[in-house]
Amino acid sequence: MAQPTEKYGFFQNAQEVARLIPKGRVTSYGAIANYLSAPRSARMVGYAMKASAGDKTVPAHRVVNRVGLLSGKHNFDEPNEMQIKLELEGIQVVNHQIQNFDQHFWDPSLELKL
Repeated sequence: MAQPTEKYGFFQNAQEVARLIPKGRVTSYGAIANYLSAPRSARMVGYAMKASAGDKTVPAHRVVNRVGLLSGKHNFDEPNEMQIKLELEGIQVVNHQIQNFDQHFWDPSLELKL
């Protein structure tokens, strides 16, 4: 089990990656976990996004599940806040799922240099 300082460091790192997601693009919890060399830690990335609530510098609305579902929408103040933010960036969402997900997907392992 991770020590609290290790978990905190992981959360900070996941939030830093999220800050780099360009407007109009999205990534997945798993893609961030893979980038952080923790491929089985997608859920921890989700916890990191939840922990960033209130921090306007972390665009947690741009992090979705592996098929483009807005699985973290319940962590926002308003039920449709995640969808509204994505739509303001030009991303179409239907039934809580990003349309043309592959076109909007941003993979930190390809876009960022380690």
